[in-house]
Amino acid sequence: MGSDRGNPDEAPAHKVKVSAFLVDKFEVTQEMFKHVQLPNPSHWQESPQKPVERVRWRDAKRYCNERSLLEQLEPCYNEKTTDWDCNYSASGYRLPTEAEWEYACRAGTEGDYDFERADKLRQYAWFSDDAEQKTHIVGQKKPNGFGICDLYGNVCEWCEDVYSPTYYKESPLSDPPGPPSSGKDVKRVIRGGSWKSSAEQCRATARQGERTGDTDACFSTDFCGFRCVRRISPSDLEILRKSIPRPG
Repeated sequence: MGSDRGNPDEAPAHKVKVSAFLVDKFEVTQEMFKHVQLPNPSHWQESPQKPVERVRWRDAKRYCNERSLLEQLEPCYNEKTTDWDCNYSASGYRLPTEAEWEYACRAGTEGDYDFERADKLRQYAWFSDDAEQKTHIVGQKKPNGFGICDLYGNVCEWCEDVYSPTYYKESPLSDPPGPPSSGKDVKRVIRGGSWKSSAEQCRATARQGERTGDTDACFSTDFCGFRCVRRISPSDLEILRKSIPRPG
């Protein structure tokens, strides 16, 4: 995780172990967001298959809880606490940790992109060179090596973690949760490129911190959305392993 060749907040490169998890293939769409009876805050609403954006960090967590309830899973977030504290052992949906997001994006590789060459980025991402200053329907570009779409572009994605530019110097080696919250409306991590990002900003290790919008009535981040993850039980993992076709 991280890079010694990127921005200072990406260093040092370090080994991290993450527990098994499931991750959405696509960014949460406006249709999915409205399906749990939440109002669509998006700037571009001409297609329900576009990613939801202009979404506050807390509303992304609210979506996770509502989706969990619809699927009869245990919600991860405690809505009675200030930061909607996360129960990582619950079966429901939540935002990825920064470590989980980067693991999913890198797909077992160690370069800036899992497809190695930056000149291939147009095949995988909507970013400043090809997005025409707007979002696009999810899943139109090539997926990464794990079969996950739009990690490098379209919209940036909220993570669970508080943002700290020095966290990698003290991060635990197993399932790092990010630093503790220092107060109200701290910056949270967003990862991945968006329709307005340069190729440099789309790199798998690039990090950003963004205010959550919880105390801002005029909050507007039409470049930021999210996708969900959830815990996988050992029995579910075994079922998935058995479903993978074997050579020969």
